[in-house]
Amino acid sequence: MSATEILRNDHKQMRRFEKIVVQCYTKLNSGQDISFSDLEKMILIMSEFLDAIHYSREEDAYFACVGSYGFLKEEIRAFMIEHEFSRRIANNISKHLQKWKEGIDEREPVARFLKAYAVYLNDHMTKEDRFFEIAEKQVLSAEEEKMMYEEFRAVNAVVTKLDEMIRIIDYLEQTDWMKI
Repeated sequence: MSATEILRNDHKQMRRFEKIVVQCYTKLNSGQDISFSDLEKMILIMSEFLDAIHYSREEDAYFACVGSYGFLKEEIRAFMIEHEFSRRIANNISKHLQKWKEGIDEREPVARFLKAYAVYLNDHMTKEDRFFEIAEKQVLSAEEEKMMYEEFRAVNAVVTKLDEMIRIIDYLEQTDWMKI
């Protein structure tokens, strides 16, 4: 396996999560209730999986390696900006959810920011998938791919957290509001 394959596998989990987000904001917009607990689990995935694991892998290792060759620098810059945009959307969801939990009706902004997050995820991953293809074929050597793969796998805490995030995605996929 290579570093690019790990990032693609992350994207598979993110695509699953995107479907959950779409179903969630659709249900909220139609007036159906989603438990605060489930919404908090979604925020956890945004911060612990997407930001702390996936984006970290890309920003700290993958983009740095690809960018060191002088290739795809504009694309990398755009992805870094998009990652920050993602963080801001997630922070807004969290902020409005907290107010909602305190008794202020924040259904609409939570749903609106969830929709923005889903749109972002789809667009961002589509562009990154194309980027991975170019980087894998034209920039990165097999040795670099293997070194980054080993680096990604070496952090046991990340592997454990990733497994936990996948279990949460599994749980959310099985909730009643996802099945209806």
